[in-house]
Amino acid sequence: MDYKDVDQNIAGGMRKWGIPAIRISFAIIFFWFGILKPFGLSAAEDLLKATVAWLPFGETDVWLAVIGWWEVIIGITFLFKYTTRIAIALLLLQMIGTFMPLVFLPEVTFQNGNYLLPTLEGQYIIKNVMIISAALIVGGTFFKSKKNP
Repeated sequence: MDYKDVDQNIAGGMRKWGIPAIRISFAIIFFWFGILKPFGLSAAEDLLKATVAWLPFGETDVWLAVIGWWEVIIGITFLFKYTTRIAIALLLLQMIGTFMPLVFLPEVTFQNGNYLLPTLEGQYIIKNVMIISAALIVGGTFFKSKKNP
């Protein structure tokens, strides 16, 4: 067995387990981080409340609970292949709100107004680009293109 065979075996395992691993990771992250919010236990609570404070309706505590339960639903729907499309749609909608602090709270998300120096909160938000990318990969597995003969 040469290195190419080893590479092929590893790649085959990655193909087999990659998408399920992403779905399970999403389920864990969204359920865990989401369930903390309605109970006032999230480290992101202050940032979230500051982000939604400008909304003309609803109290910040209500928004905290709504967003938390939304994330719990995202997590649960990622657990099942047949609800993954729903999970991806909910995730993409949630991500719009996730990026709002970069626009509405730059003093919190960037150091000294420098958009090249994100704070820890800014980094927490910006890493969601990877979550969106992973969701696109998972979503892309639902439809296989027909190859021309």
